[in-house]
Amino acid sequence: MVRRKLEQKRVVLTGASSGIGFELAKQLLKKGCRLVATARRQERLKELKKFTNSSDQLEIVSGDIVSAKLRQNLVDKAITSFGGVDILINNAGIGGLGPFEKSTEDSMRKIMEVNFFAPVELTRIAIPILRKGVCPIIVNISSVLGHRAVPEKSEYCASKFAIHGFSDSLRAELKGEIDLLLVSPSTTQSEFFDRAVENNSDRDWTPQKAMPPAVVAKKSIQAIMAGKHEIVLTLGGKGLVFLDNIAPTLTNKLVQRFG
Repeated sequence: MVRRKLEQKRVVLTGASSGIGFELAKQLLKKGCRLVATARRQERLKELKKFTNSSDQLEIVSGDIVSAKLRQNLVDKAITSFGGVDILINNAGIGGLGPFEKSTEDSMRKIMEVNFFAPVELTRIAIPILRKGVCPIIVNISSVLGHRAVPEKSEYCASKFAIHGFSDSLRAELKGEIDLLLVSPSTTQSEFFDRAVENNSDRDWTPQKAMPPAVVAKKSIQAIMAGKHEIVLTLGGKGLVFLDNIAPTLTNKLVQRFG
């Protein structure tokens, strides 16, 4: 476990225009990190400038993370502006709602492209640069649904299970040369439900209880500094993971009824 200070660390962050990503960017900038932030909405990214301590602390690269050209541009920008990368945070994500049989192949492919293939390929590009960094770490923002799936989010759950498996495998391969942190929030106050790729659900998905994105960002940053490998952020999420491990049949019945 490697403890690290964040001041002057060079960070590449995806999905930085809203929710968890925007809060991560704000808090990292306040801690003195030098940040390359990306998302599709450039105007939202420009709002981050008010949280900088100097004019050369933030670089904005707008575009779609599924673009191979954009992913290469992110790493290149970090090299040209800051001399390298110390922290890669794969945060960008999308979801879909509704029964699997009502969804489409296009929906599944879009979700997997953003939530799995894009972060995996950005990581592939970044690893050689991270190896030259200072206390380097890869951070994958996943979900408790990457530990236990629930109904009517099959594509999203599949993508998060995939990033969970990838993270565990890559962490073992890197053997501590580069740290890898998997962050698994529960429901978070965000635009997730409003911006779903597809919604064929009859359910009201308005969250009754949701963690503020600022809290998710704070806990994630604390885990980065502490050198942790994995965190599940809520008591309910931890309980769900624990119950699924010791009593999967019971968990299945509970999820069928209440999920």
